[in-house]
Amino acid sequence: MTGTFVEPEPTPLALLLLGQQSDPNSERGVECPGDLPAPSDPDLVARARAAKEALGDRLFILGHHYQRDEVIQFADVTGDSFKLSQQAAARPEAEFIVFCGVHFMAESADILTSDEQKVILPDMAAGCSMADMAEIGQVEDCWRVLERVGVAETTIPITYMNSSAAIKSFTGKNGGSVCTSSNAERSMTWAFEQGDKVLFLPDQHLGRNTAVRDLGLSLDDCVVYDPRKENGGLTDEQIRNAKVLLWRGHCSVHGRFTAECVDDVRERVPDVTVIVHPECDYSVVEKADQVGSTEKIIAAIESAPAGSAWAVGTELNLVKRLALQNPDKEIVYLDKTVCFCSTMNRIDLPHLVWSLENLVAGNVVNQIVVDPDTQHWAKVALDRMLALPGPSPARD
Repeated sequence: MTGTFVEPEPTPLALLLLGQQSDPNSERGVECPGDLPAPSDPDLVARARAAKEALGDRLFILGHHYQRDEVIQFADVTGDSFKLSQQAAARPEAEFIVFCGVHFMAESADILTSDEQKVILPDMAAGCSMADMAEIGQVEDCWRVLERVGVAETTIPITYMNSSAAIKSFTGKNGGSVCTSSNAERSMTWAFEQGDKVLFLPDQHLGRNTAVRDLGLSLDDCVVYDPRKENGGLTDEQIRNAKVLLWRGHCSVHGRFTAECVDDVRERVPDVTVIVHPECDYSVVEKADQVGSTEKIIAAIESAPAGSAWAVGTELNLVKRLALQNPDKEIVYLDKTVCFCSTMNRIDLPHLVWSLENLVAGNVVNQIVVDPDTQHWAKVALDRMLALPGPSPARD
């Protein structure tokens, strides 16, 4: 008996993953007016090139290091979030800034660019799990706890670049600063010059690694504030005694790496150098040979001698690209189980083509707009970071 193949109907979840529907219960839903191009469309590359050419100097495409190669090929500049936002601000002639990254990055670009420039995020569902772990209402509740305990006036908030505009604004209003992973030590040092205690948002691992490894504090000087628990899960005495209050947040990609991953790769790869991002757990960075921001990881591998072996603890798209760009070196992913940044990977070629072709047609889609008050105070926090002594914090 001969059967007939029937194309299965896509489930609502499958459609959501393609960005073609919205989920009202999700943190960030998206609706794309009109149909997205099919992912298998062989003309996508040509369509993207044509749209980019049609827009000319009116368009500036930013590509984060963790983006897919199919998207990165169309980026005018690649880098980390703050560097990309600065690059956008330096192109005032570009009317449209298409940010191939995630939501908080596009917010930062809107904060730093002029009112005449429009920041576009190809898929509004491209969020950041870490940034979403610190919701503004939760942070304001935390601050009220600190006020009740009597330590708010001497606590300086420091928020990682990987946070929402609302959290950056809160930080600016309360005398704090933003930091990147490359200048977290300088930011935290500055904070202790302003007060007795630091509230570090939203990544507990970067905060802990900076406080202990860079500033010489002890693990006991740091406590984790859990916004889902009463009083953050801490006693008043613990809050008063702590030097650093770490928000209970983490990167879903860098959090996958374990100390066992480091032990395992040393057994598998002779003479390997392990380099990891400071968003990794303290136990991982303690076992690694080198720790640094994404740009530092790139520079370290590019300048390494031919024949050297590297195990890299960061997002897989970047690790794969480093391996392709450095064929004279052995480059492996630190974990045996591969893991892309799922939200970053929502920006694919169909979404990019869809957004560019809409711009060509005169339709501004998925524009990211930060309200003036939030923008003002977030800019205050960013300017405090830029005023810190030392090299420009262009890497995160």
